[in-house]
Amino acid sequence: MNLTLWIAAGLLAMVALLGGISKTFVPKEKLAAAPGGGWTEHASVGFVRTLGILELLAAVGLILPAALDIAPVLVPVTAVCWVLLMVGAMITHLRDGDARFVLLNLAYLALAAYVAWGRFGPGSFTG
Repeated sequence: MNLTLWIAAGLLAMVALLGGISKTFVPKEKLAAAPGGGWTEHASVGFVRTLGILELLAAVGLILPAALDIAPVLVPVTAVCWVLLMVGAMITHLRDGDARFVLLNLAYLALAAYVAWGRFGPGSFTG
């Protein structure tokens, strides 16, 4: 179980890192033109960048606390935060009529829920 939790957290961290970099550093107009980026047309630049920074923090929070053995409880806490972020993403994509991205967000949500469940429960770092 420990290995699958690390793999799930690693995959989520990669997704968060890529999404965070693009939302933080790519101009909003370029994001809006990308597939699934239509939601940015209705959001401010500051909001998009804030989401990007939150995703960068999630990438760090899913891996480093456990890898460095410094407050490893932050891993499942970050996973719960990722679940909440994906709920918001799903609502946004549903509102824009982009069902394929809703399914992708649902997959990310499921991975994050697995990490949260596993790291708070049977795969806890304190056990």
